Amino acid sequence: MMTVLAIVHVVVAVALIFIVLLQTGRGSEIGAAFGGGSSQTLFGSSGSSGFMTKLTTAAVVIFMVTSLGLAYIYSHREAGLKVAPAQTEEKAPVPANTPVQEKK
Repeated sequence: MMTVLAIVHVVVAVALIFIVLLQTGRGSEIGAAFGGGSSQTLFGSSGSSGFMTKLTTAAVVIFMVTSLGLAYIYSHREAGLKVAPAQTEEKAPVPANTPVQEKK
């Protein structure tokens, strides 16, 4: 479960980087005024703002949910990995062929 969540988290993080880099800046509309009239026909006549905003929002929500999930899993994982107390030293068993000395 933790491995799958970590993989999803990394994939969404990389996707979020690419989504943000693909978005156009606020001042890019001025380029359309000087001859780039069909510059945003890929996403429709309204431009990419609606689609890219929804895609960014979805990626951010998934990223935050996986972040919280991983934080919860890692914080509770330490409680399950408690180290057992140290064993007391026991005397080594006497080999069978050793003669037993009698007390006088």
